[in-house]
Amino acid sequence: MRIAVFSTRSYDEEFLGPAFDGSGHELVFLSPRLTAETLPLAAGFDAVCVFVQDRLDRGVLEALALAGVRLVALRCAGFNNVDLAAANEFGITVVRVPAYSPYAVAEFTVGLMLALNRKIHRAANRVREWNFALDGLLGFDFHGRTVGIIGTGQIGAGVARIMHGFGCRLLAADIRENPELLALGARYCTHKELFAASDIVTLHCPLVKDTFHLISDGAIEKMKSGVMLINTSRGAVIDTRAVIEGLKCGQIGSLGIDVYEEEENLFFQDLSNHVSQDDMLARLLTFPNVLVTGHQAFFTRDALEKIASTTRANVDDVAEGRSCLNAIQIERAAGKSTKP
Repeated sequence: MRIAVFSTRSYDEEFLGPAFDGSGHELVFLSPRLTAETLPLAAGFDAVCVFVQDRLDRGVLEALALAGVRLVALRCAGFNNVDLAAANEFGITVVRVPAYSPYAVAEFTVGLMLALNRKIHRAANRVREWNFALDGLLGFDFHGRTVGIIGTGQIGAGVARIMHGFGCRLLAADIRENPELLALGARYCTHKELFAASDIVTLHCPLVKDTFHLISDGAIEKMKSGVMLINTSRGAVIDTRAVIEGLKCGQIGSLGIDVYEEEENLFFQDLSNHVSQDDMLARLLTFPNVLVTGHQAFFTRDALEKIASTTRANVDDVAEGRSCLNAIQIERAAGKSTKP
């Protein structure tokens, strides 16, 4: 197959290139995102390899099909940026990488919690200025606190294991119970119960219709005053406007996000010499109790190696006419998967 790799960064070439050596497939690395405007770049290819910020709506997929593209290879787990019904209609197979490294995202999630709680990022900045005062850096013990985990697939389970090791009580919410969490002593409950009892709420659910703006004004009102809120799943699971209001009134005590609902034109690029056009993100960054990172939770060598090798295996399966275990079926778009 001849494959156009969109949204390419240096690390994509570093890991995908060697993974496809000797495969018989030709990779062409392209830095632009795949959108309606960049569609001409896909001409002459059998497949496109895309990431979370590429837009594969109905119009894009129809044009890809007319150009002869028969495979969309996602190098990520989430697929909310793909119109699966349209892909099926136009005869395009969509495959993904469902489990590149749950450890990478789980460990990063807990890193956000620790940094926010103990103000590590603020302390590091102070010390650079020879300010060793401890005022304003007070945190709390994780031991004995209650952590509410929404989405208990592989990543959510990884967070549960780590927080259990800290001595936390675990609450969980998902459409199905994970036996691993039950073995850790976690109790499954409704979102309302989880919000009311949790000192920390961490999100690990996919972005589907039922989880869009799951964290809204109503949800925040049900949370403990001063709650820590963490999101490393998908940006639009959180209503950013509602969260800003929650921060302003103190209902949300701290916020850590590695994803943002309007990240499409921001993340994965250097905009340091540009004037910000995103007022909501600019407002978030003014809060001293907010930590924002640029969708890097997945970013470990182990994860990138797994993404590359799984993408190669997915392409091989489709090219050779085999059934691919990582092909996405239309019914999954209804939100039955627990993996973010």
